[in-house]
Amino acid sequence: MARIGHMLADHVINPETETVILGTFNPRTPENEADFFYGRRRNHLWKLLPLAFGCPSLKGKSREEKMSFLREHRVDFIDLVSEVDVDNPADYDDRYIDGRVVTWNDVIGKIGKLPRLGKVCLSRKTFGGIPNMKRRIDAVRKYCGERGVLFSLLTSPARIYSAEKQAQWSAFFGGDGEGERAF
Repeated sequence: MARIGHMLADHVINPETETVILGTFNPRTPENEADFFYGRRRNHLWKLLPLAFGCPSLKGKSREEKMSFLREHRVDFIDLVSEVDVDNPADYDDRYIDGRVVTWNDVIGKIGKLPRLGKVCLSRKTFGGIPNMKRRIDAVRKYCGERGVLFSLLTSPARIYSAEKQAQWSAFFGGDGEGERAF
């Protein structure tokens, strides 16, 4: 077994954040080519997110350019998982790591310190094979509902980019968003 920590464990959420994108895990392994949240080649978040704000794609751009965009638009990230204990460090599929979490991130504690928080979205819509993550997501959803914070499930930015996916991301980030106000 190998203990694998989060690649961005030192990331601190900007206190001015208004929208949080909730993810699962970004492992600190040699196989992980991501330099930042959602930075893998097959992930399209850095195209979807800027286009939702009417900005050019940041896919393939520097971490500094991405951080500047996040500050300007008051968006930030937090992942559910901080550390896992796995047999195969190269496998970071959510279904595989769901039962191997050693340390969970205190998502509610961290978003609870954001006075301007108005929206939280999860970058996935399905929960098959991830019962432990689902329980934590449900707790975040309930927390948001109790505080009038919009919570939404967005189609994963991974694998393919499509006009339909862009429309969904644009609707959430571009205006009042689509989601739940109550649990």
